[in-house]
This record gives sequence, C-alpha cells and structure tokens, in this order.
Amino acid sequence: MTARSVVAADTVLTGGTVWCGLGLPTAEAVALFAGRVLATGTADEIAALVGPETRVVDLKGRLATPGLNDAHMHLLPYGTAMAEVDLRPRVAPRLSDVLEAVRARAETLPPGEWVIGRGYDHFRLDVGRHPLREELDEAAPDHPVYIVRTDGHLAVANSRALALAGIDEDTVPPKGGSIEKQNGRLTGLLAETAREPVMAVLPDAQVGDLVDAIERAGRDCLSRGITSVMEAAVGIRDGWTEMLAYQQAHRTGRLPLRVYAVLMGDKGRSIMAEARAAGMVSGGGDDRLRIGPVKIFTDGSAGGRTAAMTKPYLGGDDADRGLLCLDAEELRDMVAEGHRDGYRFAIHAIGDAAIDQVLDAYEAALDAVPDATRRHRIEHCGWLRPDQMARMADRHILPAPQPAFLYHFGDLYLTLLDRERVEASHPMRTWIEAGLHPSASTDCPVVDIDPMANLYTMVTRRTESGTVLGPDQCLSMEEALDAYTRASAYASHEEDIKGRLVPGQLADIAVFDTDLLSCAPEDILTARCDLTILGGVVAFAREDAAR
Repeated sequence: MTARSVVAADTVLTGGTVWCGLGLPTAEAVALFAGRVLATGTADEIAALVGPETRVVDLKGRLATPGLNDAHMHLLPYGTAMAEVDLRPRVAPRLSDVLEAVRARAETLPPGEWVIGRGYDHFRLDVGRHPLREELDEAAPDHPVYIVRTDGHLAVANSRALALAGIDEDTVPPKGGSIEKQNGRLTGLLAETAREPVMAVLPDAQVGDLVDAIERAGRDCLSRGITSVMEAAVGIRDGWTEMLAYQQAHRTGRLPLRVYAVLMGDKGRSIMAEARAAGMVSGGGDDRLRIGPVKIFTDGSAGGRTAAMTKPYLGGDDADRGLLCLDAEELRDMVAEGHRDGYRFAIHAIGDAAIDQVLDAYEAALDAVPDATRRHRIEHCGWLRPDQMARMADRHILPAPQPAFLYHFGDLYLTLLDRERVEASHPMRTWIEAGLHPSASTDCPVVDIDPMANLYTMVTRRTESGTVLGPDQCLSMEEALDAYTRASAYASHEEDIKGRLVPGQLADIAVFDTDLLSCAPEDILTARCDLTILGGVVAFAREDAAR
C-alpha cells in the first residue's frame, strides 16, 4: 500500500480490479480523501483506512480506472445538437427520414424560425448524396433550414437560409471554401469557410441556453466514465458568448466535469481579442475550467474530400486534393504572434498537405522563440507521412487523433483514398514509439461520445464492418486506456494532477461493468460505465447497476 498519511478515507472502492495506470501494478482497492487519491493496495491494506464515516463501495469484481479524458471534442455544440434535429444515420438512414425530421421540427416552430439539424452522412443515405436545397424547401417552405454533415465541415442550406446569408448563384466562394452548383443553380451544399455567411445569420444564442447545453452534454459524458474533456473550439459559433457561458456554468456549479477550453483564433472566427483583454493565456484557470491552446483550421475532413492532401482523392482529377483554408504566410504569422505571447496551439490539420503547413509554422515559431515545453498540437493529424512524423518528434509536437474515425469511417476512407494511405493513417503505435504521447478522443458530435469504439479500434484496428486496417498499429488495452487517461492529461499539461490512480492525483474514477483488461475484443463495444466519481464525489451511478 502507498499512502500520503494514515487517515480515515472519505471513500473506499474495494473488491474488484483497480487499474492505476500504464506500467503500474493493478490493485484490489483504492482510498480517496479530500478529492484526491489517498492510497491503492490490497483489500486488506485499504481496509485499514476505513473509518466510521467512510463510504465503502463494493466493486463486486468490476474494473475501476482513472476517469477517461476525451482530448478533443465539442462539449457545447454537443449539448446544443442534443436539442437540434437528430439526423445521424441510426436515426435517419434514408433521405426521406432526413426530410421528414426537418418537416416535423418545422411544424413545431412559428414561420421564419430556423430549423437546424446535425449528423447526416450522405455516404450512408440510401440515395448516396447530400440532400438538395429544393428538397429542404419542400420540407420546410416557411423556415430557413441549415443541416450539418456528421463531420461538421459541410452543410446544406435551403433557399431561405441562403437568401438570409446573401448567397446566390453569383457569389464567389471564399478562400478555403466551396459553394456547389449544378447546371448553374445552387444545390445548397456549402463547404468549410463558405458556411460562415450562414453561420453569421443564425440566431444569437443566450448565455443561459448555452449553460443548459454545457450541463446537458457534461452529464452525458459522466455517464460514459468521462470526467475530463478538451472543448475543442470555444467561440466557434457564438463567439465570446460561449466563454461567458463556460464561466457562468463554472461559477454556478453547473459545469459537470473538467474542461480544457480551447480559444478560437481562426481567421474568420476568433475570440482572441476578448481573451487577451481578459488576461486569458494557455494554462490559466483551475482544475475544473482551464484555458487551453488556440484553435485554427487549416483544412477540412477526409469524408468530405476537403482534407488537404498532397495526392488526389480516388475518382477525381489531379486537382481533387481538398482545401487549404489559409495561405502558408498567414498561418505562420498567426502562430508566430501567439507563440511569442505564450499561447499554446491546437491546429486542425487532417491531410498531409495541411500538416506540412502546420509543421512549417510551428518550426518557424519555435526557432524564433525556443520552448521545449510548449507541446503544440496537431488536431486529428490522420494522414501524415513518415517524414512528418520525424519532424513532430524533433519538436515534440503532439498528435490529437480520433482512432474511432477508423471504426466509423474506415470503410468510407477506402473509397476515397488508396488502401496504403488508409492503412497508415492514425498510427497510434508509431506515435507511441516516437515518444509523442498520442491521446484519444471522439471529436463528438462528429462521432458518438461513447469511448468504447475508440478502445475497440485501438486494440483491433477494425472498422464497424470488421475490415482490418493497419494491424501493425494495434495497441494493448493498457496502452489504449493510457491514451484515454494519462496521455490525454499530458496533452493538456495536467499529467501531474490527473490521469493515473496514484496518491495525490485527483480522485476521478470510472467503474465499468466489463473487465476491459481481459474481455474478448467484441465485448468492449457493449461495455458500460456503472459509476463515475469526480473529485471523490459520485457524479453518476447507473440505476440498474445500483439495484
């Protein structure tokens, strides 16, 4: 047993398997005191820390781990999407389902109010294409409609929405965006920066509504064993109001979990002026709400064919290589200024052409102002080359990938890119061997927040249909859990306070109904969280598990 002092614990979890962290021995029990881990050890050793006021939780053979940490997701947009029209494939698998869902929501709203939906995937729709502007017009003739593809990088707007945004057949697509036309007519499909005029005329959110969304999404995360997240883009839709909502949620006790808040610093969507005025810099804040890096978008998504690649996509011409959102000089200047002022960066770059651009900017900034501890990040970083891996290792630039993308989109990727590139994508094993501490995340609501698809794919490299992609990149379950705990804490410079169950670290714990360390891979996908503890306090308990 290891303990900081011999005192009676506030809470003891005993009678199961306690996974303390990669490279640490498992324990039979863990004791918590004052919101932190007091000790781990055998059941008999920890029993000595049980006092008359100690709450004892019988694990009944279940597995306890450090609380999971989703290192890149969108908490506020997830909570907002939970109140919008749900167009995910399992809910709306056919085009008719999408249109009926839009129609049904429109019937509940006064004419002129917006219908907003999220989650459709045109590759999975029965028609194999995006919905069309005219189809949305017919479904909701009296309402502006805006529906977002699952990746969050493409959207379809109906005629009313396009008119409000000032987009017509003569509109010139902006840098880093596209406006689709067929036979000279708008289809309603907008990609990347071309969506910004519509987003600018969406209804302004109120702080109270955003706090509701934060709380709603946070409680769902807790039900999955997730105790920490990186909110990957504060300000992406409602500007500084989103930061005010986070501050209010924290101040009023309505921030359910720990948040590492990324500051939008994009060319067209930035809250950096307000953040600087408020004295916010990366690393500030406290254990519940901490200020994170600056977010910039450099490309789109592979599924939308907008991730910027050095080689063309399958089935297209030589120019079909995705979109770069910024000129290289613009990005270098933005990174140089923020780096000089002490900010960390978490730049969205999926394709290897975008990764080149980001690495150039980081290297220039680090050459001008050396800082071996800054740990700039590349968000997603899915499609990189070996030479780029070496550059990342040389400057300790961290990847923030979503292995679950292979589970949900791997079969789609094989229709867009040659198999060799798909097999080499999201190389978790190689990143670990390079000392780059790859974290794990979902990019929710791009894919479901449930961590099990991530864990399953990290240990199997299997897609949802069972296709194996790059088996040499498989991890052990302990390595996969480490990516979801300690490595995610490392990505936010918080590995000294959370991510492992060792004395002194935060008492954030998830208890699962399945022994992930020994179960068959297929059983990972159906595993559930029974109990979540945040700072030593029970934050979620599954009712049927309690019974």
